[in-house]
Formats: sequence, C-alpha cells, structure tokens
Amino acid sequence: MATTPEPRVIVGNNLVDRSTRRLVSGLTRMGVSLLGSRVLYVRGRKTGEWRTTPVNLLKHEGERYLVAPRGHTQWVRNMRVSGGGELHIGRRVEVFTAAELPDEEKPEILRAYLRRWKFEVGMFFDGVDAKASEEKLLEIAPGYPVFRLS
Repeated sequence: MATTPEPRVIVGNNLVDRSTRRLVSGLTRMGVSLLGSRVLYVRGRKTGEWRTTPVNLLKHEGERYLVAPRGHTQWVRNMRVSGGGELHIGRRVEVFTAAELPDEEKPEILRAYLRRWKFEVGMFFDGVDAKASEEKLLEIAPGYPVFRLS
C-alpha cells in the first residue's frame, strides 16, 4: 500500500532566521518595503484570529503571487481555508483573495521568484535556482505552494 508523503515544511527557528524575519517585518510595518516585502495578515483556520508573517510579493506578467519557499507552512494552511487576507506595508492595507495554482502552472512563477529573491530564499530550494530546467521546477513544484492574488 503506497503512502502519501508528508507535505514539505521548513521551520526556520534559529537566531539568524528569527532576527531576519523580525527586521523585515519591522521595516515593512514602518512602510519600508525591502524588494517587495509585505506583512501578510491571514485569519487562523481554527481560531479565526489574525496571524502575520513577512512575505515577498512577486509581480510577474501583470499578475501578483505569493510563493511559500518554506513549503506547506501555517500561513499556507490558513490561506487555503480563508481564501485571502491582507497585505500591509506601513499604514497601507490591501485586501485580496487568493487562488492556489496547480503544480503544472508553478515552474514559470518559481523561476521568476528565484530570479528575484534567490539571495534570500535560495537555502530553501536545495540547490535549485532560476536556471533550472522546466522538468526540475515541475519536479519540486509540489513542495512550494503558490497563490495568485486578485
């Protein structure tokens, strides 16, 4: 009997990771976006309370995307249930709805994301970069949730 593999999740909880997330969140809350950073607000799927995390908003070919480089994290699970949330930068708030992309649509978005933020998130992609083949990006796609925003 075949078993379904557990969803890929990377929990970064070392001092450097926590410090970096706090710095990016703090600057973004003050209105300073670092290469597209936003603070994502999404309702918790069990509590209904707002949860926050820093994210990189990708603008690609007229569309906007959120990519989860750490895999199927809590914000991803919450987004799947809530179907949207808010992006904050300083006092500006944008309410959005989100639709998760199927794996076959992810390679182009993952490539664009890596082109823009590999220096920051490359460690979560196990050596895969923007120059990877379409086949390789399709192979890793199940581990990287992607949401199109509207």
